Amino acid sequence: SLLNTIHPDIVHVNCCWLPCSAFTQKWAQELGYKVILSPHGMLEPWIISRNYWTKKLPALLLYQKAAVVNADCIHATAESEKENLLKLGYNDKIDIDVNSIVMKDSWQRKKKILFLSRIHVKKGIEFLLEAVALLKEQLADYTINIAGEGDYDYIVSLKNKTKELGIEKMVNFCGGVYGEMKWTFFRDADVFVLPTYSENFGIVVGEALACGTPVITTKGTPWKELNTEHCGWWTEIGIEATRKALLDFLSLSEEKLRIMGNNGRRLIENKYSTKRIAQNMLSLYNKTLQK
Repeated sequence: SLLNTIHPDIVHVNCCWLPCSAFTQKWAQELGYKVILSPHGMLEPWIISRNYWTKKLPALLLYQKAAVVNADCIHATAESEKENLLKLGYNDKIDIDVNSIVMKDSWQRKKKILFLSRIHVKKGIEFLLEAVALLKEQLADYTINIAGEGDYDYIVSLKNKTKELGIEKMVNFCGGVYGEMKWTFFRDADVFVLPTYSENFGIVVGEALACGTPVITTKGTPWKELNTEHCGWWTEIGIEATRKALLDFLSLSEEKLRIMGNNGRRLIENKYSTKRIAQNMLSLYNKTLQK
């Protein structure tokens, strides 16, 4: 097998719910290799509850629970994910794990609000649309850019919702944006909004902060530093919380936005830089090998 050809020091599995991942882990451990499992949020309560009886429960019974139970180490990307994994009670061997990103140089309002992520029901996009509709007058000159790809029918339903709410002229569905265009979207936005139900980390939050753009996101994410480091708004999930955060954003001076933007960039450099994450992962590999 490939494992016997390579003879790795450690096997790192980066997926859940696919049989091939669980059985690769099983074969690796039968051959005596240590295995780290990174669920990447796919064992969060919101995910498990989706299609539980038809898809998740059969997978748990057949292979996924065994994979979690038997992993030598489970790698969580945030403290909140660690807490949820511990609540499952399957395995307590859990560990936690920008330089190239150009920061914006001006916080003069461009009257742009950005959502950039996968277009999916769990992302709470409806909350943003409903909040914008409640603030139609205050946001009259703003463009709300919804960037990302997703299910065609769901995107159509969101477009229809903007018509029902009377905000279709304010909302721009941009499709997927990649490469330098993505970074331009982040830098041009006055604020980035991710009103999600659940996110194990939310890399787009980190990318927005690295660009110096303040962020509004929910307590379905692990980004409490938005409040403690004064670089955004960490809110409850829902329309009213999103509305209040947008209203607060509108009240800020450009100088306050600049300070928040610099705070966000500093947070990413100090805690989430590529070098820091690589050092943490190497430390985790060594720690697992010594168990």
